[in-house]
Amino acid sequence: MTGSTALIFCVAAVTAWVTAGAKELSITTIKQEPYTMSRGTELEGYCIDLISELSKKLGFKYKLHLVKDNRYGAMDASGNWSGMIGEIIRGEADLAVAPLTLTAIREQHVDMTTPFMQTGIGFLLRKDLASEESTFSLLSPFSTDTWVGILIAFLLTGLCIFLVGRISPTEWAEPDTEEHSFTLLHSFWYITGALTLQGAGPHPKALSGRLVSAIWWLFAVMLLACYFSNFNSMVHSENKHVSIKSFEDLANQDVIDYGTVEAGSTMLFFKNSNNPLYRRIYQHMERKKTFVPNMEEGVRRAQEGNFAFIGEAVSLDLTVARFCKMTRSQEVIAMRAYSIAAPPGSSLVKSLNIAILQLSESGELTYLRDKWWASSCLGTNGAHAAEALQPHDLRGLFLLLGLGLGVGLLLALLELLSRARNQAKDGKKSCCSVLTAELNRRFGSGGESTEQDSSDKSKA
Repeated sequence: MTGSTALIFCVAAVTAWVTAGAKELSITTIKQEPYTMSRGTELEGYCIDLISELSKKLGFKYKLHLVKDNRYGAMDASGNWSGMIGEIIRGEADLAVAPLTLTAIREQHVDMTTPFMQTGIGFLLRKDLASEESTFSLLSPFSTDTWVGILIAFLLTGLCIFLVGRISPTEWAEPDTEEHSFTLLHSFWYITGALTLQGAGPHPKALSGRLVSAIWWLFAVMLLACYFSNFNSMVHSENKHVSIKSFEDLANQDVIDYGTVEAGSTMLFFKNSNNPLYRRIYQHMERKKTFVPNMEEGVRRAQEGNFAFIGEAVSLDLTVARFCKMTRSQEVIAMRAYSIAAPPGSSLVKSLNIAILQLSESGELTYLRDKWWASSCLGTNGAHAAEALQPHDLRGLFLLLGLGLGVGLLLALLELLSRARNQAKDGKKSCCSVLTAELNRRFGSGGESTEQDSSDKSKA
C-alpha cells in the first residue's frame, strides 16, 4: 500500500468516524508559551497552529479547552491520572495536543502519536554564571574590537606626532643644520610614556605638537580610567569564579542552587536514573527542596541569579530567545519527544501519524518552530562582550582624539605656510615654490641627508 493510498484510507476512516459518532473532537491543551497562549478570548501558539494544520489534512472539526487542573498528567499512588492524560482516560477529551512528553508509563495507558517535536533535558541560567574564565583576563575590560581601535589610535597618533614634528618650523626650524628630535621611533616612545602616565622627553615646542600631545594625554588618562573601572568591577564580581557548562559542573559546585518542576517528567528522570551523577543531582534537589511548581517560576528564579532551572531544552530555548541575558546549556541529555495523546485503540492515531510525518517532510513543522521561537536577541553578543566595553561605548573619546590629530596637523601646515609666505615675500618668490621647497627639505633627500650627517657627526 503506497503512502497516498494509506492516507486516503485513513482520511476515509476518520470521516466515517466523525459522521457516525461525534460531531466534533474535544481537544484538551495547557497554557505554556509558545505552545498555547491567550490572545483576548482566543488561543494562539505552536500547538494551536498544529491542530489547525492537522484538521485541514484530516477534515475533522474540533473544540478546544484548557485542562482543568493545569497539569500534564501523572499517576498517583492509587493509580489515578491527573492532568490531560487523566482527561483522555476518563473520556473527557478525544485528544491532548500540548508539549506532552512521550514516556513508557503514558504509552501504557493512552495511545501516543508519532512525535511532532524532539527535545531533551538541559538547564537554563544567566550568561554570567555560564561564562568561562579567560586566561587573558587582563584584556577582558575591553572587547576585541575596542583593543583593535586603541591600537589603530596609537599608530595614527605616533605618525601624527612624527609629521607635526617635521612640518612645523617651530619644531624643526632648519632642516639643513638642525637634528630632528621627533623621529618615528621617538614619536611612538613619547606617546607610550603618556599611556604609563610618565613623560618621555624631548617634548614638543610647537603649538601644533603640544595640541596633539595634550589630546593624546587626555585620551590616555580617560582610557586608563575606563579600563581600571571596568577591571575592578570584573574582579569584584560575585560570580566571577563560577563557570558552569555541563551537568557535571552543575553537580560539582555549591555556589548556586538548581531545580526542576515538581512531579514532572524531568524530575522523574533524575529520580529513577541509575546514573550516579543524575542521582546526585536529584538528591541535591530533594535535600534543598529546590523544586518549583511550574516552568514560569523556574525561569523567574534563574533570571534573579544563583539558580539554574532544569527543564525541556526546547522550552528553555524560548526563554533564551526572549531574555537576552539567559543561556541554555550546550549539553542535552535524555533525548525525548512531544506527542499527541489519544484514548487507547483510537482510530485517529494512524491518521495523525501520517499527517504529522507529512507536515515534517514538507517543512511545515520547521516553519512553525521558527515562527514561534523567533529570537528578539539577534545581534547581541555573548556574556563577555556584554561586560567588556565596546567601541561605541568609547565613541566620544575616539572622536575627540581624531579631531585633535586633525587640528594638530592643520596647525602645523599653517605654521609652515606662514613661514613660506614670509620667505616668499622677503625673497620675492612664489609662495607655492617656497612651500614646495620647504616640504622637500623636510621629507625629501635633503632632510634625510641632514639626519645622516648629524648621525655621522655624533659617531665621529
